[in-house]
Amino acid sequence: MITQQIKNAIRDIPDFPKPGIVFKDITPILKDPVLCDNIVNAFVEQLKGTRIDVIAGIESRGFLFGLTLATKLGVPFVPIRKAGKLPFTIKQKAYKLEYGTAIIECHTDAFEPGQHILIHDDLLATGGTVTAASELINEMGGVVAGFSFVVELGFLNGRERIAPISDTLVVLAKY
Repeated sequence: MITQQIKNAIRDIPDFPKPGIVFKDITPILKDPVLCDNIVNAFVEQLKGTRIDVIAGIESRGFLFGLTLATKLGVPFVPIRKAGKLPFTIKQKAYKLEYGTAIIECHTDAFEPGQHILIHDDLLATGGTVTAASELINEMGGVVAGFSFVVELGFLNGRERIAPISDTLVVLAKY
């Protein structure tokens, strides 16, 4: 049921951000507070039994449901941001993109060593950003508890890329 609700709300934007790409726009979901609540409840239900001490949301759409999920689970939320956006002492991780490189950062006091961190983002595509986030968390002494995504673009094989990192993967709608 939640899968169809999500797919009904998502809008396809052809040729964005470049020709040939069909962008899955989740912003229409945000206009529906009942659907937003259903999404968070679906994550809670599917993550039962998973040890989660902290939720790390990937900038920026990973903040949308990541914070609400953390609040619902009663655990802290940690933002993982693009370079230059965090004001305190940070740890960085550079990673490769299709065209160039990017850097993500996390505050050095975001979590304690040994804590289990669920990484959340809106969409799983190639898995590059969440792989970099996983490496950053591991380098900081955290344990990746798993991943949660509203949407997965299965044809980009991100699932295969992140499978060795954790057995816990929650996706609510797959294309």
